[in-house]
Amino acid sequence: MFDDVLVPTDGSDCAERAVGYAVDIASRYGATVHVLSVADSRTLQHGPHSDQVRAACEEIVDETCEGIAGDVPVRDAVRTDLPHEAILAYADDEGIDLIVMGTHGRTGVERYLLGSITEKVVRLSDVPVLTVRSSDGDDVAYPYSDVLVPTDGSDGAAAAIGPAVDVADAYDARLHALSVVDTRPVGLDVRTEPPYETPEERADRAVESVAERAEAADIGEVETSVAYGVPYETIRSYVREHDVDLVVMGTRGRTGVERYLLGSVAEKTVRTSAVPVMTVHASDVDREELDE
Repeated sequence: MFDDVLVPTDGSDCAERAVGYAVDIASRYGATVHVLSVADSRTLQHGPHSDQVRAACEEIVDETCEGIAGDVPVRDAVRTDLPHEAILAYADDEGIDLIVMGTHGRTGVERYLLGSITEKVVRLSDVPVLTVRSSDGDDVAYPYSDVLVPTDGSDGAAAAIGPAVDVADAYDARLHALSVVDTRPVGLDVRTEPPYETPEERADRAVESVAERAEAADIGEVETSVAYGVPYETIRSYVREHDVDLVVMGTRGRTGVERYLLGSVAEKTVRTSAVPVMTVHASDVDREELDE
């Protein structure tokens, strides 16, 4: 599934932590790691030191590549642009299959890559994005032994099932399927199209869909669960209680008057999860496959 993995870096601790995750998953898939550093064009517009900025980016890339050379094939790149636009453009130009990013980067007057940049990439990327949180310790969550895919049964949620099953297979990990019945009041729950399911019935069908895909892929261990509560809080609690070390979820779920799991829930999960989160965007191609 992953042949080319992009890891943007600004040299921060969190970005460098993401490099380890990128290398690990690349080694599992025999993929090439692309190391990208972006010289923020907004900074260059207001300063006379463009050459120094680019030189610093090149140094960051060189040092990062040296640290992983020999483990997996590596390519390096430096771009000048708005950081999130450079990342997305590089992913598109180079046929990237997965972007791995930290959730926080440099702050203050220094150039930065992550934080709000990560959220923009998560929202706009057509390929999966694996976000890695900074840590005070040296602990890492890979190799993955327990992979969680939250689902509400929507096409957006279903887009994450394939990657979740594939990663669980690559790591020989246990797969968890969780559907959360949102207990917050959302007004009148109007259903205009059949089948006329209760929230509980919909949740049961959603996790069974994951179990069926996992069984077809010969995933050995699968756990399904339906829970009640605030979706992102329930996901976080499930991660903690079941020692999950990777969450794979879609970026869009049910909207309007229906209860939802994803969308803003994915962003909240990325911000607050103690373990890496892989977000998957449901492209037009994904929707056609889901309709078959």
